[in-house]
Amino acid sequence: MVVPKKDQILIVDDHPIFCLGMSELINKEEDLEVCGSVELMKKAIPAIDSLKPDLVIIDISLKDGNGIELVQDLKKQYEGLPILMLSMYDESLYAERALLAGANGYIMKQEAIPQVVEAIRKVLSGDIYASNTVKEKVFKRLTNQQTADSKSPLDILTNRELEVLRLIGAGYSTREIAERLHLSIKTIGTYRENLKEKLKLKHFTELVKFAVHWSDEIAY
Repeated sequence: MVVPKKDQILIVDDHPIFCLGMSELINKEEDLEVCGSVELMKKAIPAIDSLKPDLVIIDISLKDGNGIELVQDLKKQYEGLPILMLSMYDESLYAERALLAGANGYIMKQEAIPQVVEAIRKVLSGDIYASNTVKEKVFKRLTNQQTADSKSPLDILTNRELEVLRLIGAGYSTREIAERLHLSIKTIGTYRENLKEKLKLKHFTELVKFAVHWSDEIAY
């Protein structure tokens, strides 16, 4: 008897408990199997080369960088590799950027189990997946961008600047952000200055308030 081949899935996420739960969920399916998990961006490419997954699930926020940047890197090296982006943030800006970077799907971590499995299967089949909530938010953003007055100041930030802003809002110091992103303190200081300029904020305290308020808005 020939055993049907299971689609192999690699998880890139720095939350061990979540990885364990996601793996158990996926492995219950007859046609799906988790072939491995890594917690850092820098481990993703070696894992892909070694394990040859059929799909990669990536958390949007990782210890050593931004999941969106990892998607961009992977699409350059593995053009046809399906990628499903996971996020704890209810923010259409992230969804839009993830899909533009090349992700084949975007789903919230708190989605019900059937939706997660549906997303995996849809992306494996070559389709694009986004929940109805995400679709509505992205459509609203794209519609609102037709007028300059409604455009969010966050739209002009780079992915790296957005990540620095998120970490500031999460309470990380400049040194901690530098260590987390493997950048120099001077470089993070430059990002801070760029953020103040682009967001039209005069002082770092104003930037912190803005970042904290924004982080509270996007957190689930």
